[in-house]
Amino acid sequence: MLVMRDAFRVPGLLSLSRLPIGLVFPFVWSRSALAVGVIAAAATTDVLDGWWARRFHQTTETGAALDPLMDKTFALLVVGTLVAARAITPLEAVLLSTRDLLERPLVVYTFARRIRTTQRANVAGKVTTVLQFAAVLLVITNAQHEKLAIGATAIAGLVAGCTYWARAVRLAQARAITPPSSARARPPRAGSPSIHRAPLSSR
Repeated sequence: MLVMRDAFRVPGLLSLSRLPIGLVFPFVWSRSALAVGVIAAAATTDVLDGWWARRFHQTTETGAALDPLMDKTFALLVVGTLVAARAITPLEAVLLSTRDLLERPLVVYTFARRIRTTQRANVAGKVTTVLQFAAVLLVITNAQHEKLAIGATAIAGLVAGCTYWARAVRLAQARAITPPSSARARPPRAGSPSIHRAPLSSR
């Protein structure tokens, strides 16, 4: 169950901090040292929010939903900045955003099927996030193998997106075959004996 106050616990605040950190990136991306510092700060919050939640027993559905949402928000701000600055091509931006692009129609699917689910980040999703950070670092530092890192991010994003879709489809199928609740009172069958109580007569 999503509860707003859970977003303001330490894990939620760590996740939310990636939004202002991401808003700083467009102003520092061309200065490698500052840009690397921004990426490192975002990556640190991504590690700490999950660690804190597990260490201090503060795992919640709200936090599980907020963490990947802030990952995607930060990635969108970074990738958008790099495209606008022509540091990467639009095609490379699509490859870096493969997972996120696959998840857009998934939101519509889960809503249409009335599936209550949050897209908890799994191993493939976390690997994609790490590769996104690595690819961006290679781009802003003009290092070698940035194309390879972008390609690896696209592959990991494809795997992550497929696993998210598979999970949602399984939930939809499970919901479809769940028998209706038998707790409801059923009307008596035709021809079944019924007991009538005679009214008490007053004396």
